Amino acid sequence: MSGIKQIALVVDDEAQMRRLLRVSLEGEGYRVFDAETGEQGVLEAASRKPDVIILDLGLPDLDGLEVIKRLREWSTTPIVILSVRESEAEKVAALDAGADDYVTKPFHTEELLARLRVAQRHAQRHEAPAIFEQGSLRVDLLERLVTVNGKVVDLTPTEYAVLRLLVTNVGKVLTHAHILRTIWGPKSTERSQYLRVYVSHLRSKLTALGMSPVLIKTETGIGYRLTSGAENL
Repeated sequence: MSGIKQIALVVDDEAQMRRLLRVSLEGEGYRVFDAETGEQGVLEAASRKPDVIILDLGLPDLDGLEVIKRLREWSTTPIVILSVRESEAEKVAALDAGADDYVTKPFHTEELLARLRVAQRHAQRHEAPAIFEQGSLRVDLLERLVTVNGKVVDLTPTEYAVLRLLVTNVGKVLTHAHILRTIWGPKSTERSQYLRVYVSHLRSKLTALGMSPVLIKTETGIGYRLTSGAENL
């Protein structure tokens, strides 16, 4: 049997809750790290590479939903929400944002541990690299920094969101509806003109610094695709 312990990251602003979870998780053989703010949690997730994350939604700096979204930009680590918020809408929002499960406080420790095991079994542990590099393009998904030939590209949040989605699905055709739904929400799937404008601006900014114009390929009538390195040779 391997002597390497699985790592759990607890993100909760309540010190007593962090202590309780530490004791419970260490009793199950986890190595535990914790954070009391959303920003700290994102940094700990990047540096510790946990096997599972337990996340409270009511954090002092960032709402838990924002933390989930930021983590899902580059990580597939299972996220189990542990929160006093118990409305159906809160649960649906967290799961839609990328959480794997949702447990309400107060909770039974054995149930939480079982949920963690299930989430880890179901997870596809193929982490997206924190840094994407192809040709002259470099995208740091953790720092949200984009450069072309070493020069920083000044992108709007929406332009970056489009590029990030393409980067994390390199080589795959993403339909207009999928991109619109992911970035603008489920009620925006018919507004393809939005997408054409943002892709046009994105291409202009990248090619102005020397990126190949064929990197973002238009699949006519379907969507867009970030071409693989081999296609650009």
